[in-house]
Amino acid sequence: MLSIILKPILLLSMPGESEWLLILLVILLFFGGKKIPDLMRGIGKGVREFNDAKQHVKDEIEMGMKEKDTPAPAPQAPVSAPEITTVSTAAASSNPSNN
Repeated sequence: MLSIILKPILLLSMPGESEWLLILLVILLFFGGKKIPDLMRGIGKGVREFNDAKQHVKDEIEMGMKEKDTPAPAPQAPVSAPEITTVSTAAASSNPSNN
């Protein structure tokens, strides 16, 4: 009974030595000996770019957490501008001393 349950799990396990050799042989036949270094170089660049992006996102998250942890500066009293009084033209024209 246990072998019936474990059989699908064992079929999905990692390939053994002979399967890896077969996979490598098929890759060699498809790409040829001259194209494999270019293929590996491209895979290496892709992995490097992925790791750089992953590190960048991790740094951004850590910076955000540090910003959240640091206390905000105490609010300062707003600096008030000097009051400017304006005289409307209607009030100035109604004033008899100006006429």
